[in-house]
Amino acid sequence: MAEKQIASAKEKPPIKAGVNSLPVSEPIPVGELNLDPKNPRLTGEIYSVADQEKILKRLWNEFNVSEITDSIYASEQFWSHESLIAALEDGKLIVIEGNRRLAAVQLLLSTQLQKKIGATGVPQISAKLAKSLAMLPVIKKPRNAVWDFIGFKHVNGPQEWDSIAKAEYVARVHEDYDVPLPEIAQAIGDRNATVVRLYHGLKVLQQAQSAHVFDSADRFHQRKDFAYSHLWTGLGYEGVRKFLGISEGSRSERNPVPKPKIPALGELCRWLYGSNKEQIEPLVKSQNPHLRQLDEALRSKRGVSALRQGLSLQQAVNASRGDTRLLLDALIAAEQNLREAKGYFSTGFNGQQEIRETVGNIHSLATSLQAELQTSPQKPKSSK
Repeated sequence: MAEKQIASAKEKPPIKAGVNSLPVSEPIPVGELNLDPKNPRLTGEIYSVADQEKILKRLWNEFNVSEITDSIYASEQFWSHESLIAALEDGKLIVIEGNRRLAAVQLLLSTQLQKKIGATGVPQISAKLAKSLAMLPVIKKPRNAVWDFIGFKHVNGPQEWDSIAKAEYVARVHEDYDVPLPEIAQAIGDRNATVVRLYHGLKVLQQAQSAHVFDSADRFHQRKDFAYSHLWTGLGYEGVRKFLGISEGSRSERNPVPKPKIPALGELCRWLYGSNKEQIEPLVKSQNPHLRQLDEALRSKRGVSALRQGLSLQQAVNASRGDTRLLLDALIAAEQNLREAKGYFSTGFNGQQEIRETVGNIHSLATSLQAELQTSPQKPKSSK
């Protein structure tokens, strides 16, 4: 299927420009440039071109624009080799690459703008630097002509966006420009199927949101960053996919979760992200080990039942493993601990009564287990 998609794309290639085929920049007045309302960094809200101050404020508050203002001030210049890329849309030049740099220049040039958005600590620049910043180097290109260049820098390159921004950018290129996912991956140098996984996760997330079984604004942890990687990474695990009824060949589908499984998708999101309104903490605090533990619990009916009863993640994993597995795990752990204790015995035992009693208890337990082992059936019970 992937080969067919790539072959089809070659027959009908999208308009695009590689890294080395961009035209020479030209100087453009800062006042003619607009911040991009479709900037992939600006996830969670919808903006228009008219929302320039709102966009500027969010960039300042969330994306370390101050680092760039300080750097420009210290070097006393804008980096001529780092041209902005702008697309002419509805008669306006929209900067589609270099929004943080444009935001930094706008703030350096206007104390009034600093006050409007509440930006503090912006250095006061000299008249000479202000004059040099009035015109910025800009390459004019439509969005669909430079998607691969921008994607290389931010999706799989040195200047990475966060994972949800990457996913939304991949989806825009795939759906708006009709570029197959394998070609996007190839164009930006993705060798680990990251593009497909990001897109797949976004489609699952959008299904949950459109079905109103999950609201990302209701996450228990009200941080600015959204741990989207929990979802798209988890969707690669067998237990999670089985729980959602997702088939192996559905990674490029726009609605990968079957309708009957939408309620299960809501449960998964609750276990991943919790709920702020209901003060329910997520079961997954970190991907390692919690995401794999959740996957293990979802592989059995007993594990799923334990999760639905509100038991802890470890209790759900134990329920999923069953008594035989838990018995073996406990015996292996006991053997390992005893081997470790034996190593300390010669230097750690000086006749202490507490140690004598503990060794006696261990002996009694081991003797009891041995007796039960001898009286138990020799053949294991059938699992049928």
